[in-house]
Amino acid sequence: MNREIQQIIRKALAKQQLTKDELVSLLACESSCASDLFAAAHQVRRQHVGDEVHLRGIIEFSNCCQRNCRYCGLRKGNHNLKRYRMSADEIYEAALTACQLGYRTVVLQSGEDSFYDADMIAGVVKRLKKLDLAVTLSCGERPYAEYLYWRQAGADRYLLKHETANELLYSQLHPDMTFSNRKRCLMDLRKLGYQVGSGCMVGLPGQTPAILAEDLLYLKELDVEMAGIGPFIPHPHTPLAGASQGNVEMTIKMIALTRLLLPQAHLPVTTALSTIDAQGREKALRSGANVIMPNVTPKDFRSLYEIYPNKDRPDDNQRDCRQSMVDFIHSLGRTVAQGQGHSPKPGFSCLQKRGETDEQYA
Repeated sequence: MNREIQQIIRKALAKQQLTKDELVSLLACESSCASDLFAAAHQVRRQHVGDEVHLRGIIEFSNCCQRNCRYCGLRKGNHNLKRYRMSADEIYEAALTACQLGYRTVVLQSGEDSFYDADMIAGVVKRLKKLDLAVTLSCGERPYAEYLYWRQAGADRYLLKHETANELLYSQLHPDMTFSNRKRCLMDLRKLGYQVGSGCMVGLPGQTPAILAEDLLYLKELDVEMAGIGPFIPHPHTPLAGASQGNVEMTIKMIALTRLLLPQAHLPVTTALSTIDAQGREKALRSGANVIMPNVTPKDFRSLYEIYPNKDRPDDNQRDCRQSMVDFIHSLGRTVAQGQGHSPKPGFSCLQKRGETDEQYA
């Protein structure tokens, strides 16, 4: 069995391609074999994106959501959650603080909240670009015209996790959404020249290694610039409250396999992973990951963005939190990236001229 695993890993290193059956074999392999997978991912990460770790400040600007996803604590059916919305000025001030602390990228994330219309988001993006920040948006499914508008306003990246590439499981988890529309949104983002991020959860009820292999193949098909993969953590005020949480080792395997399939992708250590395992951040960084996204949401709002319970949020002030991250990265023999962390893929390695791709597809 170990010889078979070694052969599959060698194929991945040589071709950056694996079949579904080969992916399932690696996902199902025992811990003794998994260490070879993690070492291979560590090698590929070093070769293709180096030893730098990118720190990206995430601002969770609204916990209001019009969706009713069965796993998420922000779901509109959760009436136990105190809701909030940050104003455009509050978002700007949070980003300014992050910029002053040395962050070169901010990630603006929210529930699917139509209160923030296209003009409001575009206005925020334009203000943040004046701070010389790379801007990632994560605002859910929106019409093509809004994605285009935000791209022209200066948004560099968009994060839209597909959650699961299995259409049946997707429909079971998202009663008011369709996987076909999620795919349409991701293709729209690709056409518009965004650096596209997607990703999935590990350990969902009904999920199998074969379904996880589908997620990996879908990420490969999309050729994403970033992939966020984290464990499922059940929330007590959702229909999946009684489900088991995702497995740490399986999550690390998924990160490692993503690195083998997409050598140049940016792979963050998700907060969910560090929430369920105090060593999760280190394990991921030693298995292919190269991004950490510290929370720079103002303290008054931070605890209310509860997708899952007991979220890992350092109580330190933001300066101490950043320094703690820097010290941790150095302790692993890694360095903190100083640039904005654009994808090393051709066309993204430097700031693109806005509109050159937009015009083609308008």
